[in-house]
Amino acid sequence: MITEQILGDRYEIQQQLGKKAGRRTFVARDLTTQALVIIKLLSFSSDFEWDDLKLFEREAETLKSLSHPAIPRYLDYFEVNSPTIKGFALVQTYIPAQTLEQYLQSGRSFPEIEVKQIATAVLEILTYLHGLNPPVIHRDLKPSNILLGDRSGNSVGQVYLVDFGSVQTVLAAEGGTRTVVGTYGYMPPEQFGGRTLPASDLYSLGATLIYLVTGTHPADLPQKDFRMQFDTAVNLSSSLTQWLKWMTEPSLDRRLTSANAALAALEHPKLLQKPQPAEINLSDWIRGHWYWDGNNWVSHHLTTDVSKPAGSKIQLTKNWDVLEISIPPSGFHTSMLSTGVFAIAWNSFILFWTINALAAPFPANIPFVLFSLPFWSAGFVMIWGLIFGLFGRLRLWIDHQQVSFNRDLFGFTFHRSPPLPRQDISKLLYIPQHFIKDGEGNRTKVPAQLELWVGVKKYLLGGHTGIVLAEVELAWLAHELSDWLGIPIQHE
Repeated sequence: MITEQILGDRYEIQQQLGKKAGRRTFVARDLTTQALVIIKLLSFSSDFEWDDLKLFEREAETLKSLSHPAIPRYLDYFEVNSPTIKGFALVQTYIPAQTLEQYLQSGRSFPEIEVKQIATAVLEILTYLHGLNPPVIHRDLKPSNILLGDRSGNSVGQVYLVDFGSVQTVLAAEGGTRTVVGTYGYMPPEQFGGRTLPASDLYSLGATLIYLVTGTHPADLPQKDFRMQFDTAVNLSSSLTQWLKWMTEPSLDRRLTSANAALAALEHPKLLQKPQPAEINLSDWIRGHWYWDGNNWVSHHLTTDVSKPAGSKIQLTKNWDVLEISIPPSGFHTSMLSTGVFAIAWNSFILFWTINALAAPFPANIPFVLFSLPFWSAGFVMIWGLIFGLFGRLRLWIDHQQVSFNRDLFGFTFHRSPPLPRQDISKLLYIPQHFIKDGEGNRTKVPAQLELWVGVKKYLLGGHTGIVLAEVELAWLAHELSDWLGIPIQHE
């Protein structure tokens, strides 16, 4: 029997914990350190599929890259080639704790305060996983994959997240084929189609917590419009009930989308009670009014209402999925007169210079023609700025995946920046109108501008774009972007 074997010439099998199609899990003793370990064994049995090996290897690689006190630590990975079994073994640290499923089966109940403690602990683990680059999505979060240590004082006990056999990174999901994994009842609708996002883990956590408070498997609960109907079967506060409903929304558009947002709503129940327009859901409100400073959730929403300035022609469209800003041409304004006169004089002089240079004997005229090229470039920039200010349009588009910024002229896109990942958005900087002095003490006015930084790329609204925006318009756009993205406005 395998329970009497020594695997890898080092690990003595003590007890079998679980078994399913081609996989078995054991408690073993490391004969080198005498410590208990967990061994997951994938065998080449009759029901073996190559997708199983792909997931098994991905689990090993993922565990090797993780470092969190509430996640098992990778120890070893090796091939098993014995007379009785052939396959691969993954060794990880042993955690002396029972699963939530085992506690429920033994008759333990969980009061609301303990449910919230478990939710907080798991959300902190998910914040770590989803914050990695690329984000790691567990995809099979359920009571049998959450371990709970013994009670300690007022604490429910140490919470652990285990079994990364279904794990997937966002990059893996975006490329190649998708394998549908998970457990019925805890899987959100999008996961049935092979699509997984960080919000998918939130749904599974919500379903797990509903199982804790009802004692009924989520698949056995009555449903209405694909939503679990659990509130009449429990005695919970209205805030926790509402929070669980948001966590298990079948529609991604209405579900909480990040562990940070879910944690904020759980720790600050007043967020769930604050009056808000009907068309804005809870996640919009949280993302717009709170940000994580590394230690605490901080409100950065100003008490003053920053609304669209009267007469502004800027078009702003936003919903849960997309924010789009379209800035039309500013049209003629008096500052264009001086710029236009200077541009005409500049380009006329360069034209005169170039004609005379071309009329000179060849090849002696070549250096003079080449000398004029940088000046032609500067003259073109001035003309372009005038034309773009009269007829151009700026368009900023942000959705859940990417950010794009385009410059349009006469209905054509003349400058299209390659889309960048939204997760790389690092800073929103507002610079008010100010003056700078040159070496001779002359003051030059610098128009107000708004900068959105995506990695090392800067997207500029206002300033030297050719389209003149009033400071009140830039202040309004700054607050709209800050609210939608959930990041603070930095000032310079």
